Amino acid sequence: MAFGQVVIGPPGSGKTTYCNGMSQFLSLIGRKVAVINLDPANDALPYDCAVNIEDLIKLSDVMNEHSLGPNGGLVYCMDYLEKNIDWLQSKLEPLCKDHYLLFDFPGQVELFFLHSNAKNVIMKLIKKLNLRLTVVHLVDAHLCSDPGKYVSALLLSLSTMIHLELPHINVLSKIDLIESYGKLAFNLDFYTDVQDLSYLQHHLDQDPRAAKYRKLTKELCNVVQDFSLVDFTTLDIQDKESVGNLVKLIDRTNGYIFAGLDSSAVEFSKIAVRPVDWDYYRVAAVQEKYMKDDENYENDN
Repeated sequence: MAFGQVVIGPPGSGKTTYCNGMSQFLSLIGRKVAVINLDPANDALPYDCAVNIEDLIKLSDVMNEHSLGPNGGLVYCMDYLEKNIDWLQSKLEPLCKDHYLLFDFPGQVELFFLHSNAKNVIMKLIKKLNLRLTVVHLVDAHLCSDPGKYVSALLLSLSTMIHLELPHINVLSKIDLIESYGKLAFNLDFYTDVQDLSYLQHHLDQDPRAAKYRKLTKELCNVVQDFSLVDFTTLDIQDKESVGNLVKLIDRTNGYIFAGLDSSAVEFSKIAVRPVDWDYYRVAAVQEKYMKDDENYENDN
């Protein structure tokens, strides 16, 4: 049995930076880490990858040979990977014995809520290699400063969770830059806990571009709240405490905290029901560290 993370998110959300930082952190705490690059468009890797999809197929070759654009080319590459899953399986089998796996996937979001090939690749690996994986879905934190973009991020997160059907953690990445595009309308916990979205309606109405879609936006918000599945944690990949808190959550989600235990069901239950001790760090401490209060914000402006 091997454990790991499936790292996904829109372009620019920080997936490659995350894989680089997370692999360094996990190595520091004593885990052997293998990063698997499954993004055929990622040709400038800051980390040493144990497996690289470019050894199997390259996006540039696909685009030239089949006259496809980047999006169509990525769909083709994922389909090709699914059909050649034995290649990937053979590369991963030696690593599964003693490595923690980080899968760096492409940033084309359609692959994870619309098309089935990426999901099929993940599911086949889980079944054939007995993997325990958690999806880490990165969303740029600055989207919270725009109510319309925040609603879009919620819909993307919900659609991806339903489509992939795996243990799932939504992460507001680059939390240290959350107010770089303007002050948030509400406290951070409103966005992380996805509280009553009706409060966003007033702010959405201030945008003339959103007026035409007011009813649609309201219904989409109702869909998100009816499912009541989406929430977020936060991450500053350069902050060891922030990364460490996220690792604790991931370890509970994919079962890593149970790895190596040879105890009774009672001992497993004690670990499973142990209270999460980092809720303060998830919201309050993060807001205090990275967000200005009203007085300081007005003075800076």
